[in-house]
Amino acid sequence: MSPQPSLLDPSIFSYLESKLEEETQVRDTLTQIVQKLERTVASAQGLLSRVHATPRSRYPALVEQVENAVKEEIIIVRELNDVASKHPYYKYNSKWARTVQNAIGTTLYCAWLGGFPSESRPAELGRLLTLEEVGDIFSVPTNLKDRDAFHFTIEEYLLSLTDLTPELARLATNAVTLGDFELPMNISAFIKDIFAGFQLLNLKNDILRKRADAVKYDVKRVEDVVYDLSLRGLVTRPEGDSDMKTDD
Repeated sequence: MSPQPSLLDPSIFSYLESKLEEETQVRDTLTQIVQKLERTVASAQGLLSRVHATPRSRYPALVEQVENAVKEEIIIVRELNDVASKHPYYKYNSKWARTVQNAIGTTLYCAWLGGFPSESRPAELGRLLTLEEVGDIFSVPTNLKDRDAFHFTIEEYLLSLTDLTPELARLATNAVTLGDFELPMNISAFIKDIFAGFQLLNLKNDILRKRADAVKYDVKRVEDVVYDLSLRGLVTRPEGDSDMKTDD
C-alpha cells in the first residue's frame, strides 16, 4: 500500500523561516543603532553631571559641550529614524523607547541650562522645550497619528520630564553649596509648574502616572532648600509666595 501524500505544503515553513530571518536582521540592526545612541547619551549625561560642581557663570561653556554631545545623538537618531520607519512602529519601539527618552532628557536639561537658543527664543536659564521643539532639534516627527513611522511620543517626552525634576532638585542643593542662593528659587518655581501641569493630565499609563506623582517629592526637596535659605535670611521669598511646604 503506497503512503498517502502529505497535505502539508513544506513551502509554508520555508516562507516563515525567511520571515523570521528578516525580523532577526531588523532587530540586530536596530540593536546596533540603539547601542550607539546609548553611548552618546551617556556622554551627554556625563557632561550634564558636571553642572552640580559648576558655578552659574560657567554654564555657557558647559552648555556648549553638551550641545555638541547632543548633536552626536541627533545623527544617530536620524539613522534610527531611517531604519525604524521602514517597519511597523509598535513592533519594535520597545527596543529604543528608554534610550530615546534619555536622549530627549539630555536635550531638555541642556535647554533648561540655556542651550539650543532660537530666533524666537534666546538662550535663557529655565526654558522648557516643547515636544515639537525637541522633534525639530532631532528632525523627527512627534506624536504621529496619520502614518506608521518612527516618532517621538508624548509619553517619552513626559517621562523625560520626570527624569529632569530630580536632577534639578539635586542641583538646587548643590547650587547652595556653591553660594548661589537664587537658583533654588528658580528651580522651585519651575518644578512646581511642572507638577501642576502633570496634575492637569488624565494619565492612563500606569508607569507615567506613578512617575508623575513622584514629582511632588522633588517639589518638597526644593521647598526644603528654599525654606532653609529663607530662615537664614539668605533669600527674600517673592511676594505672594506661600510659606506652606508640600506634605509628604
